[in-house]
Amino acid sequence: MNLKKQKLIRLTLSYIAIAVMCAIILYPVAWIVGSSFNPGQSLSGSSIIPKNATLAHYKELFDLEQSNYLIWYWNSLKVSLSTMALTVLMVSLTAYSFSRYRFVGRKNGLMTFLILQMIPNFAALIAIFVLALVTNLLDTHLGLILVYVGGQIPMNTWLMKGYLDTIPKELDESAKMDGAGHFRIFFQIVMPLAKPIIAVVALFSFIAPFADFILASILLRTEEKFTLPVALYDMVAKQFGAEFTTFAAGSVLIAIPIALLFLYFQKYFVSGLTAGGTKG
Repeated sequence: MNLKKQKLIRLTLSYIAIAVMCAIILYPVAWIVGSSFNPGQSLSGSSIIPKNATLAHYKELFDLEQSNYLIWYWNSLKVSLSTMALTVLMVSLTAYSFSRYRFVGRKNGLMTFLILQMIPNFAALIAIFVLALVTNLLDTHLGLILVYVGGQIPMNTWLMKGYLDTIPKELDESAKMDGAGHFRIFFQIVMPLAKPIIAVVALFSFIAPFADFILASILLRTEEKFTLPVALYDMVAKQFGAEFTTFAAGSVLIAIPIALLFLYFQKYFVSGLTAGGTKG
């Protein structure tokens, strides 16, 4: 078999593997989208292409007299955006400190973060609940945000530190020779070069709270304060409710902000390391 045929076979097998993986990934998505347009509340007769498609479930979600979906959506956006902003700020400062400075306890601090990132948040549910209760943060979005931010810091700090370590320290030294201080170096030299990893941290820290059910279900008690995962579960868990197709419609709408955020950040994922490294 000549080299040309071998390349053709490898290329064909690669495309087949990609097609199979796409089918595995996209079929459940297509099915849930089709179910959201299916009339009735049962999923037993749902299909990818519904026979009698309807927008009734979407209209029901946006009707404030029938559903608090818009309130739940806003709650999720508020919690996720706040978590994302605080996480990016805290992780950037922490990772920069570990990457650029040498201080007492640095090695132990990194090791502590490494151990903490191995422990999932739900492993400390009782402690988190008691802490929220003692600090009067139970059934508040602030308490939920603080728990999310605390859980995001260890893993993302390691992630960002590894990236910052690849940025040449000679840039910092050159800036110091020009009279730049620590904060100016951080904001004007290092952070512009770290846009790709900042985008990754921002995306991860938005998706995790937006899709989290366990922590939100433990800390939130009032229906008006529910986030989307808790509210949608409550919708199908009611004894006489079981609004599965409405649940499907609500699930489809959850993907919109995540997709928009990914499309916005994707330009940073492939940006070069030297971007912004020249003087203006």
